[in-house]
Amino acid sequence: MDMHSAIRSVARGLDLDQEQMNSVMRIVMQGDATPAQIGAFLTALHIKGETVDELTAAAIVMREFAAAVSVRSDKVVDTVGTGGDAAGLFNVSTACALVAAAAGITVAKHGNRAATGKSGSADVLEAAGVDIGLTADQVGETIDHVGIGFMFAPTHHGATRHAVGPRREIGIRTIFNLLGPLTNPAAARWQLVGVYEQRWLRPLAEVFGNLGSIHTLVVSSFDGLDEISIADSTAVCEFYKGELSEFLISPEDYGIERQELSSIKVENASESLSLIRGALSGEKGPAYDMVALNAGATLYAADVVISVGDGVDRARAVLDAGDAVTKLEELAAYTQRFGQG
Repeated sequence: MDMHSAIRSVARGLDLDQEQMNSVMRIVMQGDATPAQIGAFLTALHIKGETVDELTAAAIVMREFAAAVSVRSDKVVDTVGTGGDAAGLFNVSTACALVAAAAGITVAKHGNRAATGKSGSADVLEAAGVDIGLTADQVGETIDHVGIGFMFAPTHHGATRHAVGPRREIGIRTIFNLLGPLTNPAAARWQLVGVYEQRWLRPLAEVFGNLGSIHTLVVSSFDGLDEISIADSTAVCEFYKGELSEFLISPEDYGIERQELSSIKVENASESLSLIRGALSGEKGPAYDMVALNAGATLYAADVVISVGDGVDRARAVLDAGDAVTKLEELAAYTQRFGQG
């Protein structure tokens, strides 16, 4: 399918099958579409609404074009959000990734700089001294030695550069906002994924299943976060070994009082890092509770505990011992070695 045909079809409200979407994504990723064509296609697709087949095909192509990361472990976990909730909170998924690694799980954290928020995962890790500019091989080595590594999206998804300009100029959410969590370069098959709107919970869970995931929790809170909230209940769609199920997570079910989010909003990466260091060092408060709840769900998704509740208990133990802040220091120190050569 060529770009003209794709644009006409989608503009008429017609869904593309996987083969058609595969063709279109290849044209975009290879740089064979004009900026105007890319902008028109992304806009029409957004208005029509992206389908499971379209997302699956697009993710497969993006993964094919990515700079892949190879690791020794056959169980790799990711904690990631789509962004776009504009809540301005500290980097919850990054803190959860460190807790999971401190609990002994192999974590391949995929992320980027801030787009809609004040601090992206790349921003806060860089502020902590982590070298985010590593090659795919260097990231793999870091994961093998430290148990966690960071994959900076622009480094691993260079082919998406062709869509950067059109995306910026049209200024709306597009399929690429949803593709980030679906295209982990280390092919993580266990994950906690946050999404900005609850209508995407089940479709994204289905796509993860299509892509070979083992256990995935897709979450979106009723107060609009792409995280599990401590201020409201959170809707969850779980994919586990071929089956989909839905349930709610409420903070009070895990011994956490509902509380305002104002104290965990940040203006920059430095403020985010300060909250993360405090929580990872066992300092009690809203940031600690937010990390414990989300990290607990991560441990459950990673199949190291049998329930979210058990995961929250395990996460609290890791936080109280200070093991996660030590893991952050290990990650920073190991990545800095590559710049000393």
